[in-house]
Amino acid sequence: MPAAWTLRPATIDDSTWMAELRAVVMRPDLERLGRYDESRVRQRFLSGYRPEHTSVIEVDGVTAGLVALRPEPGERWVEHFYLAPEHQGAGLGTAVLTQLLADDGDPRPFRLNVLQGSPARRLYERHGFTLEREDEVDVWMVRGSTAGDRHGSKTFG
Repeated sequence: MPAAWTLRPATIDDSTWMAELRAVVMRPDLERLGRYDESRVRQRFLSGYRPEHTSVIEVDGVTAGLVALRPEPGERWVEHFYLAPEHQGAGLGTAVLTQLLADDGDPRPFRLNVLQGSPARRLYERHGFTLEREDEVDVWMVRGSTAGDRHGSKTFG
């Protein structure tokens, strides 16, 4: 069971550390795929960063990661779900994703993409995501909405 955690709205000022965290977390997979570029990994995040769709994950008041949920007319995209390495493997990702996917009455499916060979794919599969399509670098996954309860509180754990 992960420690108590909270989500707070992201701000524009969060973008720099978020881009750095993305570079750290994605580096092993991008290097394995021959796609790691020191500048591009950060710039791709910064060019598409939307604080209004992003939440900061905090554990005991310490920044542990981020997650974005981008609404589109027919779907919702789970994007930029990164946990600092010291917060991985203790159930925090499962807890955050469970809350993010909790049924809120919205019938739109959830979509995401993950890099080929990424261990994160197993997390998404455990939460009901299935393969939609893939290429040599990316795997696109989809999950329909399901019944469940949305917690009113923003503190979990």
